[in-house]
Amino acid sequence: MKLSEVQNSLKGISDLQFKLADGTKVPEHFHVTEVGMITKNFIDCGGTVRNEKVANFQLWSAEDHDHRLAPKKLNDIIALSQKVLGIEDLEVEVEYQGATIGKYSLDFDGEHFVLNSKFTDCLAKDSCGIPEGKQKIRLETIGASTENACTPGGGCC
Repeated sequence: MKLSEVQNSLKGISDLQFKLADGTKVPEHFHVTEVGMITKNFIDCGGTVRNEKVANFQLWSAEDHDHRLAPKKLNDIIALSQKVLGIEDLEVEVEYQGATIGKYSLDFDGEHFVLNSKFTDCLAKDSCGIPEGKQKIRLETIGASTENACTPGGGCC
């Protein structure tokens, strides 16, 4: 979800709510402690130089149970970050505390902003020789490296 889509979604709601993809809700008293831009310059395992930029929100839940962030207030924070930091209309990544800080992509279901899990991946599969799909292995060939190995129906087991 791009930053402009977040801003448009904020205009159509009265309560700001986030939840994880499994339905677990972020406590209503969360804070958005950061709105920023993260730039990542790196070389993948195939030697290709890559550059990525994302808009970043950090959600934090404190013991301040009376705190409620209004949609307009978050929109104002986003607008200020765009002005001061020059944040472009980038994909939004959200940091949220689980067992460690998790990074999530963001979606909107019409009522809640949804934190979707992100996964690592090899960006240079063609250079690494990693096959795209599952390899097909014949079960009778597993461990059959010697002539005396058992085979299905061979009567050795």
